[in-house]
Amino acid sequence: MALRVPKAELDAGLSETMIEQFGAVPEPVEVVWHNPKVAAMALDLGAKVGEWDAVDENLKSFAHMAVAAQVGCSWCLDLGYFQAQNQNLDMTKASQVPRWRDSEVFTPLERDVLEYAEAMTNTPPTVSDELSARLLDRLGPAAIVELTVFIAFSNFSTRGNVALGIESQGFSAACEIPLAARPERGVA
Repeated sequence: MALRVPKAELDAGLSETMIEQFGAVPEPVEVVWHNPKVAAMALDLGAKVGEWDAVDENLKSFAHMAVAAQVGCSWCLDLGYFQAQNQNLDMTKASQVPRWRDSEVFTPLERDVLEYAEAMTNTPPTVSDELSARLLDRLGPAAIVELTVFIAFSNFSTRGNVALGIESQGFSAACEIPLAARPERGVA
């Protein structure tokens, strides 16, 4: 797939900041920069979401990557895996997120978070009362609210990238453990 909207020219200062932070300018920024107000809002919102701290960073990283795997956002998986390494998160588990149901590395809480991320991402959402109750019991109200809005933000990001034709940019190539491929599922 090719970009459906060409990259916009960024000012030098923004480009330098992005390169310092990520090693390259993220393509979503370059594409969305055609509308600087939208791009600035998305960057600001992403920064604010990144400041939330009621949920463990590993759980949020796994949730975002589960959304990305389900939606098919290779760019989000690529960057998410790269960020997990840079944040010293559990890389073995991060590498297994696309195939979490078949992997034995996740705890029951992590499995519930991954299931919740997928259930929220389904159209229509398929979150069950039982799953919500388990998460509420384990995480508490503040954390489940944060996790829910974090997953909603992940859907915002991943779906926009896929619609614009933005694909993996190679950030995860620097990671020691390769990212597992999502297993093929039969059509029901």
